[in-house]
Parts: sequence; structure tokens; C-alpha cells
Amino acid sequence: MPLSVRLDRASEAHIRRLARQRGASRSEVVRAAIVALAQQNGAPGAGTVYDAVAHLVGCMDSGGRTVAARTGEAFAALLQERARARRAG
Repeated sequence: MPLSVRLDRASEAHIRRLARQRGASRSEVVRAAIVALAQQNGAPGAGTVYDAVAHLVGCMDSGGRTVAARTGEAFAALLQERARARRAG
């Protein structure tokens, strides 16, 4: 879809230089810049869910605790204790 955009001289020079460096058209440079800006701003469809939260992976420190160890057993014990408490009154 054609779109006309008015650019200042500096922006036009940047686009021309980038196009030459990349061996791409000016339109390809502008499209790539739009995609990069959309990804930077978290636009829908700009990446995977992992991409959106990748900066959070591994950012927490449990202080040496193994918080994920045996969670199924701990949850089962909790449910059993609650059931006993309900039966007891």
C-alpha cells in the first residue's frame, strides 16, 4: 500500500545511507524500522510470548531454596490436611 511521508533532510539522509549499506531499497529500510519499533513497543504479533517475557527468565533468586521441588507432593498433603480439617469439624 503506497504511503507518502514527509521527511526532514537528516531523516532522508539516514534512510538513503542505511539503504546503501544494506543493499536494500528505501522502502525496505522504512518497513524494517517500523517492525523494529513495533517490537520495541510490544505490538501484538511482534514476537512470541517468550520474546515478551524473556527478560524476566532467571531474574529471581530463591536464596538457594528449591521452590519447585516436590510441589505435587506438597500440594497433595495440603489438600489431605484440608479434607481432614473439614471432616473433623
